Amino acid sequence: MKNLKVIAFTHKHVELKDLGSLVICNEELEDRLVNLKTRLDIPEIFYIATCNRVEFVFCGAHELSDEFVADFMGQMNFCVPAERLQCYLGQVTRYSGMDALTHLFRMSCSLESLVVGEKEILAQVRRAYERCRKAGFTGDYLRLVMDRLVRTAKDVYTYTNISRNPISVVSLAYRKLKETKLPANPRILVIGSGETNQNLAKYLKKHQHSNFVVFNRTLKNAWKLARELNAEAYSLSELAHYKKGFDVMIVCTGSPEAIIDINLYKSLLNGETDKKVIVDLAIPNDIDADVVAQFPIQYIEVSSLQAIAEKNKQDRYAELESADAIIQQNIQEFLPIIKQRRVEVAMREVPEKIKEIRSFALNEVFAQDLKNLDPQAREVLEKVISYMEKKYIKVPMVMAKEILVKNSQTEIN
Repeated sequence: MKNLKVIAFTHKHVELKDLGSLVICNEELEDRLVNLKTRLDIPEIFYIATCNRVEFVFCGAHELSDEFVADFMGQMNFCVPAERLQCYLGQVTRYSGMDALTHLFRMSCSLESLVVGEKEILAQVRRAYERCRKAGFTGDYLRLVMDRLVRTAKDVYTYTNISRNPISVVSLAYRKLKETKLPANPRILVIGSGETNQNLAKYLKKHQHSNFVVFNRTLKNAWKLARELNAEAYSLSELAHYKKGFDVMIVCTGSPEAIIDINLYKSLLNGETDKKVIVDLAIPNDIDADVVAQFPIQYIEVSSLQAIAEKNKQDRYAELESADAIIQQNIQEFLPIIKQRRVEVAMREVPEKIKEIRSFALNEVFAQDLKNLDPQAREVLEKVISYMEKKYIKVPMVMAKEILVKNSQTEIN
């Protein structure tokens, strides 16, 4: 387990608005991870990015020294000035071995989320892992870890009240939106058709809102959401030409910089002067700060939800102890499993090697002696050799598993 590593940037140490500089768009992810794996000799890795964390999970014998983390970040080629990158290096959290495993379990169970108990994090982790698995960045080791993370999270959500009346970032945003004074059936612009906007739009539809227009960089994905909302759909490039006005703007894209500047916002207003509501859950924000400063806007963003999230954490604090107990139980059960798997992988070639030895002995070393045996004697010898072959394959593997299982408890302590 000592080779499991996590390099994390989270809302605990990094301003949410700054996390966006570390987000890698899907189009660039594969090339960057290929470069990282090759240059730093990392066997398996996957990358997670949510609205409140960016984490790299990998395995390897690397020590998470200042020099290694700096090299790691440099190889990822983040588009930030050198001085800003240095600042990030002072905000990184590093986990190795059992600390890394415990952190991953707690994260997947939403014990370390901005909103404790939100189930979205498990789905986000699974999608992040699956994307990297399909690209060939993960292997057997992280597969076992991921399988146990999912099982543990399900246990926590089933046997504790930590997710009762769940309050996710999206539902917090909707709650704030409900507090604003909206006109009847407001005109709602949905800019970006990713999971966050999908969920928020579905909340609104569920509560009888029906006047949506969807914009997205990929028109195909815009239409997918638009069909669910019975809405019009346009490519993001058409946004500057939209002249029907709006009452509410829901925006969340993967852009590394703001996409709604003053000129575009004026164009979207189309001469209207009343106060608008903007829900901007992108990291970094999709609305330029000058827009917020110069226009009458009810602005709802991730950072504004932190106070509500903190109260949520206090309300659910009593459940953290029970959740941690379930996590520790799963870790205790998991360690022997992963150790047994290590034995299976390490000894995968044993059967073939023994068969090679048998063939060499019969056909080379003792070939002449065997020719002098009568058929009955040779048949008996073949049976003895086959019996010994099976035992020589099975016995050492069983013994190795037993030794590792016995030692697992000692390593935990």
